[in-house]
Amino acid sequence: MATVLVCDDEKDIVSALNIYLTGEGYEVLTAENGQEAIDVMKEKGADLLLLDIMMPVMDGIEALHRIREFSNVPVILLTAKSEDTDKVLGLGIGADDYVTKPFNPVELLARVKSQLRRYMMLGGAASTPDTISIGGIELDDRSKEVTLDGEPVNLTKTEYEILKFLMEHPGQVFSPKEIYEKVWSDNAVGAENIVAVHVRHLREKIEIDPANPRHLLVVWGRGYKIFDGSENR
Repeated sequence: MATVLVCDDEKDIVSALNIYLTGEGYEVLTAENGQEAIDVMKEKGADLLLLDIMMPVMDGIEALHRIREFSNVPVILLTAKSEDTDKVLGLGIGADDYVTKPFNPVELLARVKSQLRRYMMLGGAASTPDTISIGGIELDDRSKEVTLDGEPVNLTKTEYEILKFLMEHPGQVFSPKEIYEKVWSDNAVGAENIVAVHVRHLREKIEIDPANPRHLLVVWGRGYKIFDGSENR
C-alpha cells in the first residue's frame, strides 16, 4: 500500500483528500505547513507528497527545496494561483506535477496514480542498456547517475527520465505530448508547458551554454531531441 503525505493548511482540503485517497486504498499522512511536511518525511517517509504552496510557517516552495535534499519521491504541487510563477518555480526545484485549486478529485487521483506508477517502476525497463553515452553525457541506469564530461550532474527524477528517454532514441524528435505521455505515463494534459519547464532546467544542468545548447535541442514546431553527432543540427 502506497503512502501519500498531504500538506495543506486548509483543513477542509486535507479532510477531502484524506477521504479520496483512503477510498482508493492509500495510507494518508497529513501536515499543516512545510516544516511539518519535512518532519513527517524524515520520521515516517511517504511514497508521494501533495504539497500546497501558500502556507504559514514555511511555504511549499521552501519545503520542497529542503525535501529534495534527502528525498526523490514524487511531489505534486497544489496551488490556488492562476499565475504560472509558482508552478514554474516549483517544477524548477523538483516538483513533478501541479494541480490548480479548485481541483477535480478524479483528475487529482489520476495524477497521483500516474506519479506513483512511474516512481515504483523507475529503472524497470530491462530491455534498455544499463549505460548510455552520447556526446560527453553518460547515464548509468543502475545507479541512476548522470555525468557530463566526467563531472556528476544532479538531476531530479523527472529530469532524469526525460533525459533517459531522449538518450534511448538519439536524433529522434519527440513532441511535448509524446514526452509527457512516456515520462508521466498519463494523458498529455498541460504537456507543453510542463515539459518545457523541465527541459529548460535540464538544459541548465547539462549544457555549458543553455542559450546555445549542443546536446538537448529544440526542433521548432516539432519538439525536442538529443543530438548524437551523426546528423546536422
